[in-house]
Amino acid sequence: MATAQHTPPHLAGNYAPVTDELTAYDLPVTGAIPPELTGWYLRNGPNPRDAASPHWFFGDGMVHGVRLENGRATSYRNRWVRTSTFTDGARIYDERGEADFTASVANTHVVRHAGRTLALVESSYPYELDHRPGHEWETVGPYDFGGRLTTPMTAHPKTCPTTGELHFFGYGGLRPPYLTYHRADAAGELTVSRPVDVPAHTMTHDFHLTAGHVVFMDLPVVFDLATAMRPGAGLPYAWDPGYGARLGVLRRDDPYGDVRWLDIDPCYVFHALNAYDAGPDRIVLYVARYPHHASPALPAVPATLWRWTLDLAAGTVTEEQVDDRPCEFPRADDRLAGLDARYGHVTTAGSPGSPRPGAVTRYDLRGGTADSHTFAAGRTPGEAAFAPADDRPGGPGWLLTFVHDAATDTSDLVVLDADRLAAPPIATVHLPRRVPFGFHGNWLPDPA
Repeated sequence: MATAQHTPPHLAGNYAPVTDELTAYDLPVTGAIPPELTGWYLRNGPNPRDAASPHWFFGDGMVHGVRLENGRATSYRNRWVRTSTFTDGARIYDERGEADFTASVANTHVVRHAGRTLALVESSYPYELDHRPGHEWETVGPYDFGGRLTTPMTAHPKTCPTTGELHFFGYGGLRPPYLTYHRADAAGELTVSRPVDVPAHTMTHDFHLTAGHVVFMDLPVVFDLATAMRPGAGLPYAWDPGYGARLGVLRRDDPYGDVRWLDIDPCYVFHALNAYDAGPDRIVLYVARYPHHASPALPAVPATLWRWTLDLAAGTVTEEQVDDRPCEFPRADDRLAGLDARYGHVTTAGSPGSPRPGAVTRYDLRGGTADSHTFAAGRTPGEAAFAPADDRPGGPGWLLTFVHDAATDTSDLVVLDADRLAAPPIATVHLPRRVPFGFHGNWLPDPA
């Protein structure tokens, strides 16, 4: 383990891992938890078991969950995702010399589909987690859709609210196809797997879904084999604006048809907010856009919210910046995924000594306005998940996020009223331990 004076930033402060698993009950609460919230708030993130990893993205996955029920915070659980990498050590190939997609850290997202809870990372198969009472978030094992999945699975699948289908992709490898599109039906059966022709292995973290289309992002962050072959070298991708940048449009009703590519300015996008069809030949996409991907020659620059409007008749893309506030982790009401959602929200993390405090900002994407909940100095929010108050998509609800307090080195689950975001929190659940900064999660209500 690195000495304190040499600890890299991604292993220091609240990026540092916790060292054990914990179950706690009857958590203290400031405020009042809405009684409509019955379920689990789950969030995944890297938590290297040996407290060492060459990059933040590479730590072993750990799921943190808070159970809300009848106006109470009844329990907290954190569990490592026990992948084959966690239990048996790192490996890339299986005994036949093929890529081993069970080798995983499963540290990026946690979603539910067809009755299964899946921990995801984009380099591997999903790992299924137990959700039985008393066994919550223990690892069941790798999940490959009954042997049908033969590529990795993105950490950002999209569920169609109309059909219940799960749309996703896999990318990577040293030879084509570098990108494959997949679709599973509402029952969890994998029904579509088709290669998408791209010229190189690029880092494709997210994509877009609308009622009628799937849109891929082929952006100039390209796999670098030399970096990949150096132990401990970090993320094996390099910014290469000469590669170009483009969006690939596939019709959902013709999943094996042609993908139409439209050029955009070079940039990088980790995360999409939402997308929708604005007519027979127009698609609107919202993204957290970086002007470039950080590299030794290019310092990191924050992402900001942008809107891309695709004109399929003209074959053009109009690119517009929506706001100049730094943002990440864009989300919307998942029941409106692929539809014209009026609202979307983002997180500004802030940091100790930063002039910009941590905040969650909600955009009225039709009205062009925004409201923010700004946290006190030293309180840093993560991604906020939307929890609906009723069965009306786009209706009222709450935003749930873990917040770290630097002064006390503790963490809370904060519940905000999505329609009164600037108001004080509805409830603050005080957690029994610090929750390290992580990536993505969801509000998983109990089945009706």
